[in-house]
Amino acid sequence: MKQVKDVMTKEVELISPNDSLKDAAEKMRSLNVGPLPVCDGDRLKGIITDRDIVVRAVSQGMDPSNTRVSQAMSDEIEYVYEDDDISTAARKMKEEQIRRILVVNRDKRLVGIVALGDIAEALSSDEAGKTLESISEPSQPAH
Repeated sequence: MKQVKDVMTKEVELISPNDSLKDAAEKMRSLNVGPLPVCDGDRLKGIITDRDIVVRAVSQGMDPSNTRVSQAMSDEIEYVYEDDDISTAARKMKEEQIRRILVVNRDKRLVGIVALGDIAEALSSDEAGKTLESISEPSQPAH
């Protein structure tokens, strides 16, 4: 079975807890993403989503230019380890009803992000591989 590190995206765009919500929103727009991991150096501190900005800040009358990411982010982070197998990640994403999950190493440092599509593709290629293996097995010679 493949591990998360085999299918994850390693280049993850981050935002600092001290950046403004306006910076976060601009980064989300330019990258065309909803969630951004919040990191202080390579230490994962939380995650901020476009919805967090709207619900926790803008709707409360906070000015996105003067409000820090740390004031609107969620510090409850769902993650998997890079050496977890992909079925573990798939199960966690299903339980949490999320399409992307952050990937950390055993020191809890962010090393990537994995999308449901990456996992589905890997699982189906594993299945395809098993199917091909069973088809390729030599049949017993007939006497």
